[in-house]
Amino acid sequence: MMTRNLHDLFGKGKAVIGMIHLAGKGRREKIDRALDEIALYKDEGLAGAIIEDYHGDMDDLKATLEMINWRSTRIIIGVNALRSTRHTFELAHNYGARFVQVDSVQTRDLDVERYIEFREKYSDIVVLGGVRFKYTRQTGNTLEKDLVEAMPRCDAIVTTGEGTGIETPLEKLQEFRQSLSWLGGFPLISGAGVTADNVREQMKICDAVIVGSYFKNGNTENEVYRENVSKLMNAVRSIQS
Repeated sequence: MMTRNLHDLFGKGKAVIGMIHLAGKGRREKIDRALDEIALYKDEGLAGAIIEDYHGDMDDLKATLEMINWRSTRIIIGVNALRSTRHTFELAHNYGARFVQVDSVQTRDLDVERYIEFREKYSDIVVLGGVRFKYTRQTGNTLEKDLVEAMPRCDAIVTTGEGTGIETPLEKLQEFRQSLSWLGGFPLISGAGVTADNVREQMKICDAVIVGSYFKNGNTENEVYRENVSKLMNAVRSIQS
């Protein structure tokens, strides 16, 4: 299997990844908005963008990726087909996306045998894997057991708070970081509720953050507000400098 690494993908700095929810009244609008959001993210210095069928369907996702591929968009693209892990990997492979997000890589949420087949077949694709992710049921295991099961299935762990746009508690991130350190170290990503006001504290703990709702004033159906993106990225640059 090819070696995969979050920092090989995004570089040595701490990455900001923008979420694209495929909002819009029809497919054409969904695609146009996605292209505009990608261009804005690139202009503002984000490391990458995840195309997710949050407000669309599989056909919307495929059509958007086709257009992104045709446009040769100069930002690192990821895919999350929310209802199909198989399609997540296949679409990423078919349209040149370099990473995927799988909202849960925990045993109770996977067909583990099939998932391992996807990992091996698409061995060049970086996987951001959810553990104790929003809207998933708790396993009842210790955190260490959940992480030990998850780490071989992904290249970075993503966790969140209780829902979309809700801040991931610092205490939760600190617990994940400490447990991952005990297990030998592993990349950690905050996957929800990141804002310009909390990104400094989140990035002290995490290797990357995924931002979506904040860029849209808390409503995933809104268009992206450039001033929100600029404000957050200015906060990130102040950390890195």
